[in-house]
Amino acid sequence: MKLSNKKIILIVGGGIAAYKALDLTRRLRDRGAIVHAILTKAAEHFVTRLSLSVLTENKVYTNLFELTEDSEMKHINLSRSSDLIIVAPATADLIAKMANGLCEDLASTLLLATDNDVLIAPAMNLRMWEHPATKTNLTRLISRGVRIAWPNKGYMACGEHGFGRMSEVTDIVTEAENYFVKRSGSLAGRKAIVTSGPTYESIDPVRYIANRSSGKQGYSIAKALVDLGSDVTLVSGPTSEPYPLGVNTVLIESATDMLAACEAALPVDIVVCAAAISDWRVKTISKHKLKKESGGIKTLQLIENADILQILSQKTEGRPALMVGFAAETENVLEHAMAKLTRKGCDWVVANNVSSEVNTFGSDNNTIYLLSNDKLENWPTMTKVEIAHRLAANIAEYFQSRNFT
Repeated sequence: MKLSNKKIILIVGGGIAAYKALDLTRRLRDRGAIVHAILTKAAEHFVTRLSLSVLTENKVYTNLFELTEDSEMKHINLSRSSDLIIVAPATADLIAKMANGLCEDLASTLLLATDNDVLIAPAMNLRMWEHPATKTNLTRLISRGVRIAWPNKGYMACGEHGFGRMSEVTDIVTEAENYFVKRSGSLAGRKAIVTSGPTYESIDPVRYIANRSSGKQGYSIAKALVDLGSDVTLVSGPTSEPYPLGVNTVLIESATDMLAACEAALPVDIVVCAAAISDWRVKTISKHKLKKESGGIKTLQLIENADILQILSQKTEGRPALMVGFAAETENVLEHAMAKLTRKGCDWVVANNVSSEVNTFGSDNNTIYLLSNDKLENWPTMTKVEIAHRLAANIAEYFQSRNFT
């Protein structure tokens, strides 16, 4: 079993989703994990110490000063003796404390004292989830390597509908298992950035410029790299795709935001630029909705966006060992893809035909060429998931054959 004899600390935050911690504990134990539980004061309103103690077969802690009663269980020792810390549910309050280094109780003190990896499962009201403060806090935690089991969309205890429901228990367990798989996969220890989806370039508060993209291929690539043990940051424009398990997902809108997110995730070993980034943006975004004018013609002044693939590929210091770009073409696919490989300075280009006759956008299938300076592979039509796994396997082989340290 993937979790056999793994020491996991489960921190239960105060929210209606706390009751799921009982099922989570049971499933972790069923897979062989050794679980120590910590309840916040608010969590005690939803689950009892006794119930968690029975399920973990260990003492459950709630009070920071309880640990002084046992010389072998100081809060620092408790945090460092674990293989993984899971926070479920991770309330807006707990997330804020983690992001800002606050430690006023046992749970927050342990999280600040630990040097081990942390997996959080956020759960909160829709408005709290969408609040800029929560988004800022999550971005800060992701930059520090905190893993997130992203919440689901649905009805909440308050009666509202939207994102904020805690991830399913089975998904949290899968995230925990994937964490340990990462240590032994063929890309274990490798860090990667994958860009995906479109970017939206605002014209005014209502309108924007964008490229067509479902995000399916990029999301599949991110998951395939995780399956081989890589630590992946997915920088995604707006899509309807569900967050891939085991992937640190950063949501952006514009190309400028995507570049900033990519640079914040550096240094990495691998970058796969699969996003359909808008080549241009409006020079001056109108603060108000533009009105129709007589004659039916409106002129917009456009300027070029930064070329993320080229910027990262041509770094003089800290360049990723493998830079992979995508070339979506409607004609002369190979000719344009080879020109892109040379012009951008990347190592590989994945090229495909996106003309209307092929109907690639939004489809589950794709047909691609894989180009480098010394090879050309013509892959048969496959699902985007299959393409992702084949590309990930090629990436793993690339590192193994060159004995990168």
